[in-house]
Amino acid sequence: MISNIQSSTNAASSAATPPGDTLGKDAFMKLLVNQLKNQDPTSPADSSQYIAQLAQFSSLEQMQELNDNIVGLAVLQQNNALMSQLTQSSSLIGQQVRYVDPTSNASMVGTVSSVKIENDLAQLSINGSSVPLGNVTEVLGDAVEGDAGGTNNGNP
Repeated sequence: MISNIQSSTNAASSAATPPGDTLGKDAFMKLLVNQLKNQDPTSPADSSQYIAQLAQFSSLEQMQELNDNIVGLAVLQQNNALMSQLTQSSSLIGQQVRYVDPTSNASMVGTVSSVKIENDLAQLSINGSSVPLGNVTEVLGDAVEGDAGGTNNGNP
């Protein structure tokens, strides 16, 4: 009887995964088969317990897959939001805009020369300064040729 307990313990530990690894379907099935092989024939385990364990494992696996899908969806939505910001702000290139200067908090007017994504926010290059898209308060229209667009008096 002692040898059965020892072989059962060895079989269970050989079917278990190393620490840090997740317990997958194959490891669970190996563990279940070893448990069935090494049970006491005079008092076998109730089969409903095995079915309940299998159902719980299946449910857990489905929840993990759902979680992975939700994480993937969140990443996709974040990427779509960044692309939307980039698309919307790229239409401002060549446009004269009124904006709040991020360093002085003064209302300024300038021409957008380029757009980039920095720290997950669209940054407009206006008169050599980097201005967040959210700081734009008004789009004034096409820039006038020869206008530097750097006035801070608020008049286009």
